[in-house]
Amino acid sequence: MLNEIHKDAQTRMQKSIEALRHDLTKVRTGRASTALVDHLKVNYYGSEMPLSQVASIAVTDARSLTITPWEKQMVAPVEKAILASDLGLTPNTAGTVIRINMPALTEERRRELSKHVHNEGENAKIAIRNIRRDANQKVKELLKEKQISEDEERRSEDEVQKLTDQAIRDVDDVVKAKEQELMAV
Repeated sequence: MLNEIHKDAQTRMQKSIEALRHDLTKVRTGRASTALVDHLKVNYYGSEMPLSQVASIAVTDARSLTITPWEKQMVAPVEKAILASDLGLTPNTAGTVIRINMPALTEERRRELSKHVHNEGENAKIAIRNIRRDANQKVKELLKEKQISEDEERRSEDEVQKLTDQAIRDVDDVVKAKEQELMAV
């Protein structure tokens, strides 16, 4: 019973860390990456489709992306999706090829992005602490129902705390790595 609670808590904490990693791929560093535009939705014959399903995306060099829609009539909707996004990028179209040049990040913008990364890290830590609270609550319910002893409850809380500490260290590592990536010129 306690093992299941610990495994569930650990799995949920890992999912929080993976969600943080996924969210941070969208934060623009000085380098071009296909992950920047992967999440964009394009109007494809009346339905919203991910950009990666209507076009090929390639990194041509450190500061530019090339997007080639598979159908010629999709060029305008893809451009519209890029302009409507919160990325602040301007597409340049040449026939059926859309190029996106990444402007260099200013020091001020790097600091803003760093704050954003810290906030995302804090949100992940809050989620992890909530998972810890849920797990401890389940253990307390088992104690109330006399299914476990007080010693087992204490050991279980210690185990959950160890899992929480490890997950928070992992979040700190992810945030620190992203920050170093942002600050590298």
